[in-house]
Amino acid sequence: MNARAEMPDVAAHTAPVTRETLDWVGMSHITLPLNVAQPDGRLQPVIAHLDIHVDIVNPEVKGIHMSRLYLLLNRFAAEQTLTPAAMETLLTEVCDSHEGISESAILRLTFDYPLNRPALKSDYSGWKPYPTTIEAIKRNNEFSLELSVSVPYSSTCPCSAALSRQLLQEAFRDDFANEEQISRERVETWLRSERGSVATPHSQRSYARIRARINPVDHTLLPLLDLIDRTEQALKTPVQTAVKREDEQEFARLNGANMMFCEDAARRLKSAFNQAEQYLDFWIRVEHHESLHDHDAVAIVSKGIPGGYTPLLQR
Repeated sequence: MNARAEMPDVAAHTAPVTRETLDWVGMSHITLPLNVAQPDGRLQPVIAHLDIHVDIVNPEVKGIHMSRLYLLLNRFAAEQTLTPAAMETLLTEVCDSHEGISESAILRLTFDYPLNRPALKSDYSGWKPYPTTIEAIKRNNEFSLELSVSVPYSSTCPCSAALSRQLLQEAFRDDFANEEQISRERVETWLRSERGSVATPHSQRSYARIRARINPVDHTLLPLLDLIDRTEQALKTPVQTAVKREDEQEFARLNGANMMFCEDAARRLKSAFNQAEQYLDFWIRVEHHESLHDHDAVAIVSKGIPGGYTPLLQR
């Protein structure tokens, strides 16, 4: 039997077309199962889409060893939980696997982070997915970590509520125009009738996208739960899962007590995250997907620190 012929390696034995360095080269949209470490010690399984890239600082090298990147990711998914320390170790191994070629590595993960959220009043609960992005970079032996979550909530328009109240007032005046005195019971009956909701304010599903930079040394776990809880507690009208009538009524009450324009929502969130010292920097975009218009109302805020996030429309 003939010995197997040596297989060609074009990338290793061919010079680059031009001798230039490259910022990033690698692979995108690798799908792998991962486990996110939770504050209560549990592991939350997620299906993540990963991008892994390295730079090319040696202009004499044509390309990188992509199979090495994939195998390192595969082993990471099988053996590690998703923590800041584990991601830093992975990126160190990625750089070591390309010694003489690369000095920096970047990992980007996107997945839906599922949380079981209780109903507002009843004993029901349900799972709600929060779209999440994590970006980890190892550069000049320094490790940086950024987290991004998208949190849905409900927003009721204050202007529409005021206009609705005016129509309600007019309906009440018309229906009782010929009466000098009205008993409390009749008023209560009228308010519970359809005439008591002759007009209703418009509200809409809205989204807050929070991007935050943390110091990995200060965090043994990813603070995803804190990002989400802090956002929902500031806005006070989180989108619900399983509900009974008492939950729906409480949701209506919360919307009435927390009517907000997109500017109000952005200010609430900026205030909440300014009080959270664990976040070195943040950028927030709120979108109200209006039911009145066919366009969205948008507001953007950032922490505003020197050298920090700039107030871009998208990130």
